[in-house]
Amino acid sequence: MRLFAAVLPPEAAVAELARAVDGVHDDRLTWTARAGWHFTLAFMGEVRDDVLPELHTRLERAAHRTPPFPLRLHGCGHFGDRALWVGAAGELPALRMLAERADAAARRAGVPMDQHRRYTPHLTLARSHSASTPLRPYLDALADFEGTPWQVDTLSLVRSNLPVSGVPGEQPRYETVRSWPLAG
Repeated sequence: MRLFAAVLPPEAAVAELARAVDGVHDDRLTWTARAGWHFTLAFMGEVRDDVLPELHTRLERAAHRTPPFPLRLHGCGHFGDRALWVGAAGELPALRMLAERADAAARRAGVPMDQHRRYTPHLTLARSHSASTPLRPYLDALADFEGTPWQVDTLSLVRSNLPVSGVPGEQPRYETVRSWPLAG
């Protein structure tokens, strides 16, 4: 299974962001499906079935060690000229700690992880398939976006089902495999 650990924003936060994005949405970018909006904490890639029990145990432990914390969707940014994202505000140190714990849980469970780098909280909104599509108009339009705070109280393990139809624009489908309450 292709897996990642994530924080999933509640429906109200997704709806609030969707209203803001609707004002800038056009066909020059490939927009991510709202049902898949999430903050990836630790991307694991393909995970063998025999590793799952230990991974579940360690992610549960990571969630248990982390108290719930406030977060909100906030502002926007980009990675190069290819990806447009919305950021986060609130208890970012707690979000970063949860990301580090999820990454460590995967490593200790035997999941080969990419080289560790500083966590940048982001929720991908759209991708450009051409460097000639300027992101500046989108960045300007969403720069002042401030979502309503919510309480992060769950760590989720999500499966990414990659597109298989070959239809241009088809996106991955995400399904929550397991989730654990934050307890701290």
